[in-house]
Amino acid sequence: MSRIEQIDQKANCDCGAVNLHANGRVVSMFQCGCRNCQKVSGGGHSCVVLVPANAVQITGETKSFARPADSGATFTRHFCPECGTTLYAESSRAPAFRILLAGLFAGENDWYAPNQLIFSRHHPEWDLVDSAFPHYDTYRPEKPV
Repeated sequence: MSRIEQIDQKANCDCGAVNLHANGRVVSMFQCGCRNCQKVSGGGHSCVVLVPANAVQITGETKSFARPADSGATFTRHFCPECGTTLYAESSRAPAFRILLAGLFAGENDWYAPNQLIFSRHHPEWDLVDSAFPHYDTYRPEKPV
């Protein structure tokens, strides 16, 4: 795997009604073990690519669902109203960014290289992740100013 700093990838939902084009700077690539990500992924974690909001263009109608997150933020997933494929998510904690699931780019995502696991306090032991990178109980600590 080679780590990338820029993304230029296209993807679509399962039924093809919604298309996504991600074109811009990759802010971070990580895995999330929160319980909501476990529900969405069907596994013990999700594989996340964080990009600036303006790097994501959507063609087609989406529906969204917002819920309170453990952090106190509002977490919103945007998905196809026909087939239910999650296209992106956003958090009120970081409104300038979009959260993309690396699996959305299946077959074209060899560039995905996570460097941390967040919300490891909920991560099940049976789901093997790289022990070489940091595991954080919640979010990664903010860098000192």
